[in-house]
Amino acid sequence: MPTVVYQLPDGSTSSVDVPVGQSVMDGSVRNNLPGIVAECGGSCSCATCHVFLDDDSIAAFGEPTLEEQDLLEFLDGVQPCSRLACQLVLTPDVGTVTVTVPSSDA
Repeated sequence: MPTVVYQLPDGSTSSVDVPVGQSVMDGSVRNNLPGIVAECGGSCSCATCHVFLDDDSIAAFGEPTLEEQDLLEFLDGVQPCSRLACQLVLTPDVGTVTVTVPSSDA
């Protein structure tokens, strides 16, 4: 089972085993981790699950869709490694990925 390491806004880190087929957002929400609000429930329509992918984790996921890119465009604090956690679906070939959850005032 893939492991997602969440670097949380308060500086703490939480490692969560997330089943294949679920998203990075699912792992956070199901474990009540702070920072990923996920207002739309994962339908890529609100951008409240913004995360920064660690350099070593970028290759585990495909390129962002145009829809995801459009949502990211309007967020404050966007970086080249910014992604929406709802669009980061874990596959069987993923071992461990690391994401940083930005603070809400970033």
